[in-house]
Amino acid sequence: MRKNTILILSLWSFGLGYGQEKPALIESKPTDISEIVIYETRLQLPGSLKNRNLQILDKEQIKQLPVRSVNELLAYVSGVDVRQRGPFGTQADLSIDGGSFEQNLVLLNGQKISDPQTGHNSLNIPVPMEAIERIEVVRGPSARLYGVNSLTGVVNIVTKNPQKNGVFAHVYGGSSFEKDTETGHDQWFNGRGFQLGGSWVEKKHNHLIFGSQESGNGYRYNTDFHNSKLFYQGNIQPNDRNTVMVLGGLVRSSFGANGFYASPIDKEAKEIVNTYLLSLSSKHLVSDALTIAPSIAYRYNYDDYRFYRFDLSKARSQHYSNALTSDIKAHYQTNYGVLSMGAEMRYEEINSSNIGEHSRSNYGLFAEFKREFFNRLDVNAGAYVNYNSFYGWQVFPGVDASYRVTDQWQALFSVGSSQRIPSFTDLYLNQKPNLGNPHLKPESAYQIEGGIRFKTENLSANAFLFYRDIDQFIDWVRADETLSWQTDNAASNRTTGFNTSVKYRWNRPTAFWDFGVSYTYLSPKIEAPKGLSKYTVESFKHQIVSTINYRNKQWSAMLANRYNERLSYKSYFLTDARIGYDLKKYNVYLDAQNIFNVTYVEAGAVPMPGRWFTLGVKFNTL
Repeated sequence: MRKNTILILSLWSFGLGYGQEKPALIESKPTDISEIVIYETRLQLPGSLKNRNLQILDKEQIKQLPVRSVNELLAYVSGVDVRQRGPFGTQADLSIDGGSFEQNLVLLNGQKISDPQTGHNSLNIPVPMEAIERIEVVRGPSARLYGVNSLTGVVNIVTKNPQKNGVFAHVYGGSSFEKDTETGHDQWFNGRGFQLGGSWVEKKHNHLIFGSQESGNGYRYNTDFHNSKLFYQGNIQPNDRNTVMVLGGLVRSSFGANGFYASPIDKEAKEIVNTYLLSLSSKHLVSDALTIAPSIAYRYNYDDYRFYRFDLSKARSQHYSNALTSDIKAHYQTNYGVLSMGAEMRYEEINSSNIGEHSRSNYGLFAEFKREFFNRLDVNAGAYVNYNSFYGWQVFPGVDASYRVTDQWQALFSVGSSQRIPSFTDLYLNQKPNLGNPHLKPESAYQIEGGIRFKTENLSANAFLFYRDIDQFIDWVRADETLSWQTDNAASNRTTGFNTSVKYRWNRPTAFWDFGVSYTYLSPKIEAPKGLSKYTVESFKHQIVSTINYRNKQWSAMLANRYNERLSYKSYFLTDARIGYDLKKYNVYLDAQNIFNVTYVEAGAVPMPGRWFTLGVKFNTL
């Protein structure tokens, strides 16, 4: 690991030093070639995303939705499938447009924070919702933009840049008002939590810090949880040419894992997951034409799965994983367009009781050219070249284009490709009834997509049609119920999909209404050998998400509905609501989740909570 660490640190230091060659006080014109937005308050999208099928949750939507965790928040994004085992932000799998939970990337301010052990841990994120500026979801294979493992899409969480000194406090509690009949305890299922945060803003630097603690006895037998989070972000801008961001955070979670992975025999299971993140990134305007952005990020994860929580002498799995990533990106504005180039390195290792000790390295180079023709046609074309210490060389080209028909109408087209390298769990797990396969090959995919966008001051709409082909699809399979599950390149997955969304804002003199609805249809054709499969029949077939939001000077109300139908599970319809009241710096809200007390399952055999009410109070001067 030492050799890779030196290479990664050297790469970032080179970018930092090179960006400081110009005098600090030279005045520069603003550019529109930023790939990583640092120290920025307005919504500024990288040029590479302007022609993509991109879904955005902004801070106003995040504020109004009846949720308290990133897991719950992502469930309201069209095409995103968040399959929770532990609710209240405890544990969840994320997939996009019918892919598996391993086939997407999770980014924080553009930096990779996905877990190399398993996708089950990728949403262990220390960032509180109050610190999020927006969430970007890029749909489709995206190796040209983000490297390998972006097989079906990318989720990028963008944090806020504070503008003033302030403090934040949040206290809440909730219950289903039902009792645990299995243990006979005379106590309602309940949960409670608090969050504290603050900002410090000076002329050339600012800082955010948040801490939170939440706990509860769950919603059924052995689903109690304890979650602690700490998050810090510092932005430093010594002059108008250089910016630096320092970010760190930790998540420490402990929860009952009844039915999570081996129902019904894991009734007494418990899991403890600790995640630590640290990153350093910067952006340097070397000249009016050239921008350089280096970064380095580290992730450590500890996963302790106890099959028998009262007897740690048997069936206990402990995993320690490290991931170190660095990249450098350069953007050069020419008279003919924008040329972007970059390189990245990633080192991953694991030390595990039933996976063993393993490590691997990944190196990538990318180049892209962006140009506009006739003031209407915008084209991005490029490729990503990857070398992996296990699987050798691969090349992933891609093209995105858009044509502005009128000021309101835009047509879009993209062709992209990517690869997913098997996780350490896929390759080496040795824990019956689940066994890995060290002979696995990487998954590969290409996708063709076309769509239209329409936008006016109050109305926006889009519609996209895509075809995606995943080869060497990795699944957990077995010939019959007497054998263990084992990973295999057992299938190909060819998916045709359609998605559309409409948003409308109705402004009134003293209030406004927001209406939104999205629909996703997926039709996968899976070629798999005979036998039983864990994942090939779990994706969405139909998904509808709709929201109605009303707000005046003090009162607000949100009604949110979700309809999900999977290929093999029965459909279910969920309704959530929030009522809020603002009084100067205070906000009081009441959430009602699963109002109609629907019985449903999102992952495995884990029944999700029924009706749940939460009352909260926020104090905010940020």
